[in-house]
Amino acid sequence: MGVTERLAPLARWLWPLAIANLLANIGIVVTGAAVRLTGSGLGCPTWPRCTEESYVAHGELGINGAIEFGNRLLTFALAAVAILCFLAAVGARHRRATRLSLVIGLGIPLQALIGGVTVLTDLNPWVVAGHFMASMFIIMVCVALLDELRSPERGLASRPQRALAFATLGMGWVVLYLGTVVTGAGPHAGDAHARRNGLDPAAASQSHAFAVYVLVALTVVLLVVALRAGDRWLALVTGLVLGIELLQGVLGWVQYLLDLPVGLVALHMLGAGLLAAGLARIALAVLPHRTDHEPRADDTVQTTPATRASTDEG
Repeated sequence: MGVTERLAPLARWLWPLAIANLLANIGIVVTGAAVRLTGSGLGCPTWPRCTEESYVAHGELGINGAIEFGNRLLTFALAAVAILCFLAAVGARHRRATRLSLVIGLGIPLQALIGGVTVLTDLNPWVVAGHFMASMFIIMVCVALLDELRSPERGLASRPQRALAFATLGMGWVVLYLGTVVTGAGPHAGDAHARRNGLDPAAASQSHAFAVYVLVALTVVLLVVALRAGDRWLALVTGLVLGIELLQGVLGWVQYLLDLPVGLVALHMLGAGLLAAGLARIALAVLPHRTDHEPRADDTVQTTPATRASTDEG
């Protein structure tokens, strides 16, 4: 019995593991925000060790050390979920799911390395921005995996729909990045002594807000086009993303007016993860998707869905 056959029982867990991948990657964005908002970014002052003498936090580092070390430990949980998801995809003999889950799995240690650089550079705001954007990319790949496993069958959308969808995705990336610039100019550095990017917070916030207005406008136009074309799936996805954008916009303005209370900032970070997932959904919704099963590794046809493969498949 080969490796694939031995992993076949895991195939039934591919769908829940794919969901867990997405939830875990959004969750670690929120816990990362908690590290920054509590001033615990340098709770462990070095990397990969917590201190020069120890890999784990100790009492002298206080609560900040415990928070930062706890966030580091979550990376191992994230990696475990990603590895199990990859093994389940291999067991299901689902080629595209295997490739996507591999990208997610490789992205997690890469994220850990970027996180280490943020610590070694004393929370340089531009490096922190890269750390955040990498998380947004991984979230989008997680959504692509879910779309591959279970999504309505559809053909290639019209050229106007595709152009609007990818313009929305591109503008969404601009909005997410400008959000990191606002953060780098603001008061929540992650540590009392971490330097800021030197930009005027008000000007950075206004630039970010303008980009949000453009994003919302593009999303509204895409929704109207999808409705007129009778594309129910694209209209549904776009409508949901528009709701996330509007909630994020309101939350962003409220936190700005209230001088960035940490609770609202954490919610805004959660919204950013959800927005990244939604933007990926929009882009995928204009691309073709078939619900029939892929050829297996041995070139025979799968007789059951990859997400519900029987334990004796092989």
